[in-house]
Amino acid sequence: MRRFIVNDPATPETGARTNTRLSRIVFVPIGVLRRFLRLMPTDLARHRVVVTGGAGFLGRVVVEKLKARGCPPGNIFIPRRSHYDLTHEDAAKRLYADFKPSVVMHLAAEVGGIGANLDNPGRFFFANMAMAMHLIEHARLNKLEKFVQVGTICSYPKFTPVPFKEDDLWNGYPEETNAPYGVAKKAAMVMLDGYRRQYGLKGVYVLPVNLYGPHDNFDLHSSHVIPALIRKCIAAIDQGDDHMVCWGTGKVSREFLYVDDAAEGILRAAEMMDEPTPVNLGTGMEITIKDLVELIARLTGFKGQIRWDSTKPDGQPRRCLDTQRAKKLLHWQAEVGFEEGLKRTIDWWRTEIAKSPAIAK
Repeated sequence: MRRFIVNDPATPETGARTNTRLSRIVFVPIGVLRRFLRLMPTDLARHRVVVTGGAGFLGRVVVEKLKARGCPPGNIFIPRRSHYDLTHEDAAKRLYADFKPSVVMHLAAEVGGIGANLDNPGRFFFANMAMAMHLIEHARLNKLEKFVQVGTICSYPKFTPVPFKEDDLWNGYPEETNAPYGVAKKAAMVMLDGYRRQYGLKGVYVLPVNLYGPHDNFDLHSSHVIPALIRKCIAAIDQGDDHMVCWGTGKVSREFLYVDDAAEGILRAAEMMDEPTPVNLGTGMEITIKDLVELIARLTGFKGQIRWDSTKPDGQPRRCLDTQRAKKLLHWQAEVGFEEGLKRTIDWWRTEIAKSPAIAK
């Protein structure tokens, strides 16, 4: 039992207060107190926060939203790979020693589209597994208050029923082209669960669907589908091409989440969650790649022919998430409409080309 002194109000007759230290003692079971404290959101403004990948596409938005929540810039640390290659344990050890964080948000990843996954299956598994292992182990050693792991939709089985529900994560093997990356990320969730049960480490695990938005990677070989298609369409327009070639058949489907919505979902999870229960972050809107190509062509103004190279892989047949858990546990849902998000992304890329025409070549 734990006891608390409760102040008595002033008496209605005299307005005088009784001696509050002698007035009343309330005994609260310690289990009730702990449950109450677990319900209190984590105030990120009061913490020293490491954001791995904080200078990247998603991380830069997370950092800006942390600042908007009142987290002082001096309490946010963004490790750069040139100084902290987190695939090496000594770098993770130095990171904790140098900054002494109370919260780590692990967004950094080695990742790419289908082509990059086909070229780097071993590297993607090792790099992503090593970073998570080193960071989580040293979180334990340094008694970190909370570890936030950003997972991937690639962890879901290849033939997961649509919409994907978190309970289906273990019902099969991921799609082959991105399985090494997806399995490594899912293993980090298992590690967090084990560390919570054995060591009491608070962990958070979110699964964002495919992201898009300004500052995305527009490299044609390593990018994901939306930036690749935007770049192809605009390049075709600028070069006067009468057609554009796209990978696969166009029949598979995907779901996409605007980067600002994803960042907000990650921060909500960091505030509201203490256990690595997997939580999907998505929109629940599914679109075929064929329809996506036609939509981006319309929004960019490309009027040429679209040709499909069916010798190239399609990837997972369908992707669309059930986001009810995020709504229930995080009180979160996506806000940016798909066409609006695409327009913002297209405008950003055109601005970048205008500033540095060489990047479009």
